[in-house]
Formats: sequence, structure tokens, C-alpha cells
Amino acid sequence: MWTIIVALIVGAILGVLARLILPGKQNIGMLVTILLGAVGALLGAWISNAAFGTGDKMFSPIPFVIGLVVAVILIGIYVAITGRRGAGTPRT
Repeated sequence: MWTIIVALIVGAILGVLARLILPGKQNIGMLVTILLGAVGALLGAWISNAAFGTGDKMFSPIPFVIGLVVAVILIGIYVAITGRRGAGTPRT
């Protein structure tokens, strides 16, 4: 139970940071931001454990950084697929 709660909290943080890193405005909801951030956090933890063996450490910045990179990639893919970019040139 706590794993899900922590993943959502870290996911919210990672999702917001990822949206700040990406250029332009992303017109996506907070729920999608949290979900993509949570997936980024979980994938970051898995990748860092597989690559660096960080699974037994309580606090390590490596999974956070990898999760942030994954969240940026996931939000970029989501925006590219859905085409939900911020206000720009009006389409005619």
C-alpha cells in the first residue's frame, strides 16, 4: 500500500519537474502528469537497480534522476501522440 502512495507522490514530483524541463506548454491534465511521472519513477527504480544495484539503498539520487529522464521521455511521447500542445498558431 505504501509503495503505491510513495510512487504517486514521487510521480507527481517527477511529472511536474519533467513538464518544467520540456520546452513549450503541454496541455495535459494533472492526472496524466502524475501517472506518467509514477511510471517514470517505477521504471527509473527498476533501471537503476538493474544497472547499478541501488535496490538495497534507502535513499539514492540515481533512481530519481533516471526516473526524471524517463518521465520527460514519456511526457514527450504522450504529447507527440495526442498532439495536445499548448496554445500556438491557430489552425485554419
